Amino acid sequence: MPKLDDPGIESGLAQLPAWSRDGNFITRKFEFADFVTAFGWMSAVALVAESMDHHPDWSNVYRTVEVRLSTHDAGGLTQKDFDLAARMDTLAS
Repeated sequence: MPKLDDPGIESGLAQLPAWSRDGNFITRKFEFADFVTAFGWMSAVALVAESMDHHPDWSNVYRTVEVRLSTHDAGGLTQKDFDLAARMDTLAS
């Protein structure tokens, strides 16, 4: 999948207002009611990520999950990152 240029990245971020850019990553912090809810969301995302063959860099502390997405094979951001971010947003709502 081709790496996106800056206008492509900005266009993708315009569709995902809760996400921000950090170099070659897009990032977001998700907050849930409790640990079980956070972990359940991570489990649901893991199934989606596996089906997309695109896996997040993430960490979980109690009810907070911090996510960083980038397409390592492309050396930057691709449409895969924005597609997975959108799926994460949907699963969190």
